[in-house]
Amino acid sequence: MISMDLEEAAAAAGGQLQAVGPAQAKGIRVSAAGTDSRIPVRDGLFVAIKGERADGHDFLEAAAAHGFVAAVVDHAVAGAPLPLIVVPDTVAALGLLARRNIEKRRALGTPFTLVGITGSVGKTTTKDLTKTLLASLAPTVAPVGSFNNEIGLPLTALTVDESTRYFVAEMGANHLGEIRSLTRIAPPDLGVELKVGTAHVGEFGGVENIYEAKSELVEALPAGGKALLNAGDPNVARMADRTRADAVWFGLESDASGKRPLTVMARGIRADEFDHPSFELVVEGRSAGRVQLGLVGCHNVINAVAAAAVAWSAGMPADAIAAGLNASIALSPHRMALRSLSAGRTPFTLLDDTFNANPDSMKAALDALAAMSAARGGSLRTVAVLGPMLELGDDGEKLHRSVGAYAAESGVDALVAVGIAGDKTGRKLADACAEGARDSRSGDSVLIRRADDAGQAKKMILEEVAAHSRCVVLLKGSHASGLSSLADDLAGRCR
Repeated sequence: MISMDLEEAAAAAGGQLQAVGPAQAKGIRVSAAGTDSRIPVRDGLFVAIKGERADGHDFLEAAAAHGFVAAVVDHAVAGAPLPLIVVPDTVAALGLLARRNIEKRRALGTPFTLVGITGSVGKTTTKDLTKTLLASLAPTVAPVGSFNNEIGLPLTALTVDESTRYFVAEMGANHLGEIRSLTRIAPPDLGVELKVGTAHVGEFGGVENIYEAKSELVEALPAGGKALLNAGDPNVARMADRTRADAVWFGLESDASGKRPLTVMARGIRADEFDHPSFELVVEGRSAGRVQLGLVGCHNVINAVAAAAVAWSAGMPADAIAAGLNASIALSPHRMALRSLSAGRTPFTLLDDTFNANPDSMKAALDALAAMSAARGGSLRTVAVLGPMLELGDDGEKLHRSVGAYAAESGVDALVAVGIAGDKTGRKLADACAEGARDSRSGDSVLIRRADDAGQAKKMILEEVAAHSRCVVLLKGSHASGLSSLADDLAGRCR
């Protein structure tokens, strides 16, 4: 964060400064911000947010003890140990502070580029790969994990300082207008559009509304900016008419056309026995060399190509991009993370893709599982442990049946459909997934089991591992399924 005195911070946040003592606020400057009072922050501005489980206003003493020197609150707090900036809405104030920080960075006049990334799937992986490439050129800020909403994006934007050359901002949305709001906080120079899929379709009310929401990113780009568009997605391709920026097309070789010539593309895609994909990177018609990704799943090739398109647009040489992608590893947890574990004396492989789930990413993970088995001549026993996908609306059960059928027809040996403890909807969705597998053409060849929650799923996994050597276990589900915690538990206990 670029340093501000409290008067400037209050003005930026749209609030009123209230000092406890007559001269308490004088001379105080803040150079960092945070919302967690437990994490030490020197010269920090604590933003008190009221959540489902805790209210930040109750932790001003802890914030003061951990280096915060002032707080943003939505009401005066008697006996507060810090100067207060009182605002109508602390989440909105966080965004306003972040916007001011970006404005101050641009006002320095030194080169600064803000990259926005959105899409129904692949945002975090593309963000991680983009950060890896750009950080090899100059200081780069990007979130760890998926800080892509009205709280996460501003917190990341507030880590931009005078030395930051690139800011890679992941932009997610659960409703129309959300990405537009994020672009007002962090106006992008480059915008990456990956895919218009079915994630959060229930909240949006249909895929067309998802298209409208994702288009908000390219609509925010300035004339002279660049809209980096996935030529392989028809809905993304339509966005070329929604932006003032120059369109830059990326994709796979099969996506190339005279209408949309690809600036960056992948051709000759292959995968090794662990389903780590490799491909030839082609930039403006010339080969930049072969790339072997450290990620699992051929669906990650398009994410790598998108990151390459950003780096190329930033002036990075094509051979350096290929070298950077070759050196890349997964930066964010629970995304196609491959672990070799042992339960007792029995080794098995865990494929952890539990951060979140939607129909597209479910099928991509199942494809990766099938590819790992095929690469070993079918000698592996594949176990798909699938939790519910949330926020799919009225089509939720139908989509879960479709995923269950896809799992069976992809050739998995065993399917464990997992619900959510104490949640009727989670149970119904798990039932639908199991029914879809059972009713599919391949249902008779698959062991299909139902687990009420992640705890039951763990017992079933260990039974499978004990009964069969050479198991590969895929864990995949929305965060609420508890499968991320199960993945950590298995990794800690089964070594």
